[in-house]
Amino acid sequence: MENKQNQTNINWYPGHMAKTKRLINDNINLIDVVYELLDARMPFSSKIVDMDNLIKNKKRIIIMTKYDLCDKQETDKWIKYYESKNYNVICANLMDKNYINKILKTTDKLMEEENRKRKNKGLNEKRTRILIVGIPNVGKSTLINRLVGKKAVSVGNKPGITKNLNWIRINNELKLLDTPGVLWPKLEQEKVALNLASLTAIKEEILPIEDVVVYIIKTLHKYYPKILEERYGITEMDEDMIDVFDTIGKKRGCLIKGGEIDYDKVCNVIINDIKNGFIKNITFDRIADYE
Repeated sequence: MENKQNQTNINWYPGHMAKTKRLINDNINLIDVVYELLDARMPFSSKIVDMDNLIKNKKRIIIMTKYDLCDKQETDKWIKYYESKNYNVICANLMDKNYINKILKTTDKLMEEENRKRKNKGLNEKRTRILIVGIPNVGKSTLINRLVGKKAVSVGNKPGITKNLNWIRINNELKLLDTPGVLWPKLEQEKVALNLASLTAIKEEILPIEDVVVYIIKTLHKYYPKILEERYGITEMDEDMIDVFDTIGKKRGCLIKGGEIDYDKVCNVIINDIKNGFIKNITFDRIADYE
């Protein structure tokens, strides 16, 4: 898909991400199946741009994480889009264990032909080696812990928890290579960068938090005005965002001495409302924006 959006020059490519890509490239020949995780609230923005080049022709399952937090009507359009490109797509609420069996059954199905050939040669079924990839904070660690059935890796509601490539044994049939969250070298698409910042895939200090919060408010007003009204008391929008911030500040008690609005606190409240799932049933990527 091509992008119609404005370009921006945001650089965010820590050394460990460059190292991760090199290590993936070095290990890709060992891999049988790739689990590519996307955030269901931003099914385009959360897809790593050069992943196809990185994993070559490996069998792949796209796992739409945080499906319980997305606008299913909009995200389902993206699922159909990816399925039309012959991707296997599985939706996952990472707090629910039921989707794990679906991932494992799909993995087995992808390995059927290879294992049939091995059986015909008198060989045992091979242990499937899986690579798990995705942007920061997309839910890789939570998924791994569900697969293993115990806490195998650290989990945190912020980007940058995993730092190195780690082999993890899931069971006798499956072995998984965990990777740190990866982004592309330059966040050239402004809308993509803002989506990633809004939904906490990149660290908050990468973009001015005020710009991110204004973007969140405007996007909610455009697509989800009822959420904006119920959560923050906003019924109208104009060019003067100060009035909007004042309304939110009063409703949410973001005040400093003398009753003035604490604008930093307003920003933090909105960011944390999304981070903690208090604002849900939202999808910020729309297919029409990228066609």
